[in-house]
Amino acid sequence: MRIDRVSTFITRLDHSGSGPRLAVKDLIDMVGVPTTAGSRAVAETAVPAVADAACMAGARAAGAAIVGKVNLHELAFGAAGTNSWFGTPVNPLDPELVPGGSSSGSAVAVADGEADYAYGSDTGGSVRIPAAFCGVAGLKTTHGRISLDGVWPLAPSLDTVGPLALNVTGLAAAMALLEPGFTPAAVPATRLGRLRGTGEPVDPRIDAAIDAVLARTGLKIVEVELPDWQASLGPCYRLLGAEAAAVNTALMADQEAYGKIAADVRALLEHGAAVTAAQLQAAREHQVRWQAEWTALLSSVDAVVLPTVPIFPPPLTDALDQPYTGLTAPVNFAGLPALALPVPSAHRLPASMQVVGARGGEEALLATGALLEEAAGYRR
Repeated sequence: MRIDRVSTFITRLDHSGSGPRLAVKDLIDMVGVPTTAGSRAVAETAVPAVADAACMAGARAAGAAIVGKVNLHELAFGAAGTNSWFGTPVNPLDPELVPGGSSSGSAVAVADGEADYAYGSDTGGSVRIPAAFCGVAGLKTTHGRISLDGVWPLAPSLDTVGPLALNVTGLAAAMALLEPGFTPAAVPATRLGRLRGTGEPVDPRIDAAIDAVLARTGLKIVEVELPDWQASLGPCYRLLGAEAAAVNTALMADQEAYGKIAADVRALLEHGAAVTAAQLQAAREHQVRWQAEWTALLSSVDAVVLPTVPIFPPPLTDALDQPYTGLTAPVNFAGLPALALPVPSAHRLPASMQVVGARGGEEALLATGALLEEAAGYRR
C-alpha cells in the first residue's frame, strides 16, 4: 500500500483479487486503509479503518481486485472534482478541463482503464457529473437502496452510493457487486418523457445530441414539464448545506484543522451553517411536495430524460461558480435513481444524457439505458 500525493489515487493497493478491478472513492471505509475524504485535515489524523463499509461486502465476496482508494473533491463538497491537497484527477478527454466531481477519481480511473468499475457517492450529482465530463456511464441509486454504513457522510438525507463504468453493461455488473443478485429488467421502457424548461440554460448542442439519440430509439417520446424545478433548487441546497455543516461540526470547530480545508469548501460549509431551523424545516416540507410531483409525473411515463449537465466541462482555470448541479441536485432532492450516459455531440466532446427512473427502479433504468446506449453508438 502506498499513498499518492497527486491525481487519481489517494491510496494504491497491491490487490490480490481475481475478479474485476474496482476503484473505491475515499469516502468508503476499507479495512486496514485510512479514509481521508479527500481532505488534508482528515488525512493527517486518519487511522486505518477497522472494518469495511457495508457496501463493500459484495465486492469482497466476488473476489474483486480492489486497485485503490480514489480522489475526490474535498469532503465530497464540490462538483468540479478539483483537489488542492492530493492533486486534481486529470480529465482523460482533455487535461485542461475539469474532471467533474465530487467523484472525480472514480470517473477518471474508469476512463483511463485503471479500473473496470468504480464506486462513487452522489449527493447533488457527484457520480453523474464526473461521468458526464469524462465520457463514461454513472448511476445514482435510489436514496436508501445501498447502505451508507461506513461511508463518510455529506448530507445523509441525500447521500447515495453508486457505480461508474464505461457502459451500461459495466454498471449492471458493478451494481451486482453493490447488491448481489442485481440484474437489469428484461424489458426496457416504452414511453419516455423529455424534460425541458427547467430554467437552466442548456448548451444547444447538448439538447440536440440527446434529441438525436431519442429519435433513433423508436420509443414513444412525449414532452413533459416540472414547473417547480427552479423552486426546488433553493430548498435542496439549503438542506444539503445544513446537513453538511452538521456532520462536519467538529471539523469546523477545530480552527487548526479547519484552516487546512480548501476555501471553496469552507465557504459552502459556512453557508450551510447559516441555514436557520425554520429554513431547514421549510426545505424538508418542500422536499415532500417535490417528491409527490415526481411520483405524479412518473405515473404517466416510464422514465424522464434531460441533460446531465447543461454545459461541457469548463477549463480548470474557470472551475468554480459553474452551473454544475442545476440539473442533477433536484433528482437527489426527489430521492430517485438516475443514469448518466455519454452521447455523441457536435462538440468535440460527448454530451451526457440523464435518465431518471421511479424509486427503486434501477433494474428498469439500466434496461432502458442499454437501449439508449445502442441508439447513441458512442464509443470512447
